Amino acid sequence: MNIVFMGTPEFADASLKALLSSEHKVQAVFTRADTPKNRGMKMLPPPVKVTALEAGIPVYQPKGMRDEGVLDTLKELAPDIIVVAAYGVILPVSVLELPKYGCINVHASLLPKYRGASPINAVLLDGEKETGVTIMQMEKGLDTGDMMLKRSIEIADDDSYGSLHDKLAIVGGELLLEALEQIENGTVKAVKQDDSLSCYAHMIRNSDAEVSFMDAAEKVAGKIRGYDPAPGAFGFLGEEKIKLFSGVFKDNSCEKEPGQIIRCDKHGLLVQANGGTVLIKEVQLSGKKKMAADACFRGRPQLLNESFK
Repeated sequence: MNIVFMGTPEFADASLKALLSSEHKVQAVFTRADTPKNRGMKMLPPPVKVTALEAGIPVYQPKGMRDEGVLDTLKELAPDIIVVAAYGVILPVSVLELPKYGCINVHASLLPKYRGASPINAVLLDGEKETGVTIMQMEKGLDTGDMMLKRSIEIADDDSYGSLHDKLAIVGGELLLEALEQIENGTVKAVKQDDSLSCYAHMIRNSDAEVSFMDAAEKVAGKIRGYDPAPGAFGFLGEEKIKLFSGVFKDNSCEKEPGQIIRCDKHGLLVQANGGTVLIKEVQLSGKKKMAADACFRGRPQLLNESFK
């Protein structure tokens, strides 16, 4: 099939690479604008743009799909289908209805649960044991279209956003090719979503990542994992802001008051939370690099006498 691909970050890049390894033809790629990153604020292209240019595929970066010329360009391309994965731009009905087979989306959750912008973070924050990828037909609503294919995976106890993202990105690419084959053969069986089972994963704000050790230990560990590696969960140890990574629920023991440090050794920083303990293996002080917890606190031993607020 002739395909126009729309996507932006690493999750979408895996689906684009799957398409490029298939018999399908990617005519063009639509992605978000280059963004300034790192300390030098150098303008960097989205991962999808890098892959497309390396493959010699035309790249378009409109601010929105209603920009002048966008619809005319798509009409000229006349794709059989538009594939969307983590694009971050709303498609108007004029675009949704343009291709022969419409538009399909690679969504990183088991719909109808976790519609929205941050489904991978949300399953970790909520302590889910399973997640997956859904290929859905796009419609006017946000992630509300009929479901074509689903594949589930288990969430490991030590999965972070980063590790779970990478697993789901691979599944997304594989499932996308299966869906395209079924669409082309006319064998796909789409199923309507049950809206009563839906929930929404909102856009992540940096302030969402602040940890309170007054929360249940499982929730604290889930929050650390859910924002690892970015934006990074954080807490205040005394007056020091510390980012927390590689956190796992340890046990149900209650040796100290919530927020107090039990010990710090080669295994990590063990902190009391409400009803249990959390082991944090990596931390990052303000203006410093991420490092193993024991190495960090060897240089700042006085912090071990403080409590997380």
